[in-house]
Amino acid sequence: MRYDLVIFDNDGVLVDSEPISNRLLAAYLTELGHPTSYEESIRDYMGSAMHRVHELVLERTGEPLPGDFDDVFHRRVFAAFERELEPVDGVVAVLEKLVADRVPYCVASSGSHERIRVGHRKTGLDRWFGDGLVFSAQDVGRGKPAPDLFLYAAERMGAAPDRCAVVEDSPLGVLAAQAAGMDVYGFTGMTPAERLPGARGYFSDMGELVGLLS
Repeated sequence: MRYDLVIFDNDGVLVDSEPISNRLLAAYLTELGHPTSYEESIRDYMGSAMHRVHELVLERTGEPLPGDFDDVFHRRVFAAFERELEPVDGVVAVLEKLVADRVPYCVASSGSHERIRVGHRKTGLDRWFGDGLVFSAQDVGRGKPAPDLFLYAAERMGAAPDRCAVVEDSPLGVLAAQAAGMDVYGFTGMTPAERLPGARGYFSDMGELVGLLS
């Protein structure tokens, strides 16, 4: 393995949550008078922290979202997770390989700690991501595309940025990893490679990832 640390994005990389959360986000924004399609939600918000939703809506409409927007949205998402959420196909085999090879790994997500934990409990990934292996945009001042979250995760894990590999599926995440000076590998399960420019490699099946990292 050529890296000292592998940093996984969460939504869309570890758990198959992007279709669920973007469907609900588009519906909720539309309900509030900000018509948004599923495709537009994917384009504008996939991989970002919640503050970006507030900022873009305010910028575009001049109207702030309701004060309870995040709470209502997360309640809807968590309820849907309990019904629908699954791990991304093949990701458990990747984690097994990293453990067998004694390669450190962690998750660094734009989502809240609660959202990460809810998703991991539902999918069984909590056994792979114990204390000290979960980092959220809540832990830093700025979310992706700023590099802060990835740099924070690397520091906490004791790895130099140029010895880290990031696994991402969103344009904002790829930009954040590049800004952090880390190699990034683009998962094209939902996002075409052309929307993830500058990645060191691309893969559409988790079975391909270990080979890329090696």
